Amino acid sequence: MDLEFLVNKLDLEVRCCKDNLKRDVLGGYVGDLLSDVMANSKKGDVWVTRQIHQNIVAVASLKEHAGIILVQGASPEKATLEKATKEGIPIMISKLSSFETVGRIYQLIHT
Repeated sequence: MDLEFLVNKLDLEVRCCKDNLKRDVLGGYVGDLLSDVMANSKKGDVWVTRQIHQNIVAVASLKEHAGIILVQGASPEKATLEKATKEGIPIMISKLSSFETVGRIYQLIHT
């Protein structure tokens, strides 16, 4: 499964790096505490968060995440989008809560 599949199935809004949606999604991680995400997420995860500041891009890049999904319609800061574009990290927006977003991703991965 790749990010493009998730975008289509979850009706996500892609805010940057549309050219990188063919990245494979190997799993997922949900969390807003950056140190927790750094310690526990894995390469290829799609990261689901409510954080909007540019530090999320640094963590996603460090951990080699497939992309970042912001929940509850959260809009990333301008600096976040600029950094994500430089790093090539897709940022997508879900109108759903973290719970609903992660539940749907889990179903898609495991079906």
